[in-house]
Amino acid sequence: MRPDLISRASDLRAQREPFVLATVVRAQRPTSAKAGDAALILADGTLDGFVGGTCAADTVRSQSLRLLASGESTLLRISPSPSVSAPVEEGSVTVANPCLSGGALDIFLEAMIPPPLVHVLGDAPVARALVALGGPLGYSVTATRDPGAPIPPDAVAVVVASHGHDEEPVLAAALRAGVPYVALVASRRRGAAVLSSLDVPGLDVPGAAARVRSPAGLDIGARTAPEVALSILAEVVASRPRAAAPPPVVPPSASLLPVLE
Repeated sequence: MRPDLISRASDLRAQREPFVLATVVRAQRPTSAKAGDAALILADGTLDGFVGGTCAADTVRSQSLRLLASGESTLLRISPSPSVSAPVEEGSVTVANPCLSGGALDIFLEAMIPPPLVHVLGDAPVARALVALGGPLGYSVTATRDPGAPIPPDAVAVVVASHGHDEEPVLAAALRAGVPYVALVASRRRGAAVLSSLDVPGLDVPGAAARVRSPAGLDIGARTAPEVALSILAEVVASRPRAAAPPPVVPPSASLLPVLE
């Protein structure tokens, strides 16, 4: 891969920008691309690099945008005339592209999606345990003691674990931002008192404070700070949207079979 693409990919990861890395793994002549050519495809459709001519690039772009929505990766096979009898292979997509000048391309499309972000207020043991446990579970956990720190726009969860310090402003900001999971680490009694006085200016939604999970986490009988952190991350996982089941795959020949009454 070109050094500038490597540097660009590193910058995109640091900025938590999703992208697809497209790498040509096989090129059957005649094609303008060769094995090892690569490109980065951004969410706005920008293609930086080279994976073939205009027709191949357009196919890579459209397939990459689909993968950015699903978070999956695939092997893209581009052929001028794919066989209708070729078996459907799991993890690959075959696309007919008559623009190709007789050759074929296999391009691996790897979706680079930033890990889900959990924003934590506090430096208490629970906050530190969230940071320690989040990484192995595939989450990026950022902890701050600054209540004025902006909530990242792509945060999937905000957890307030500051033990009574500056709780209401951060909870209100998280609710206004529409963060999917908002939690307060507190006893049941203190949490109820905090939420009863919670004012969320600018959010005209009755009962908005009811969205705050308090006590935070699933009831697993947690006693220690790491156990509480584990229960919170388990609740974050349990509350994420479920992916819709994919439609069943129907073999191409099925439509030619007679219907038996």
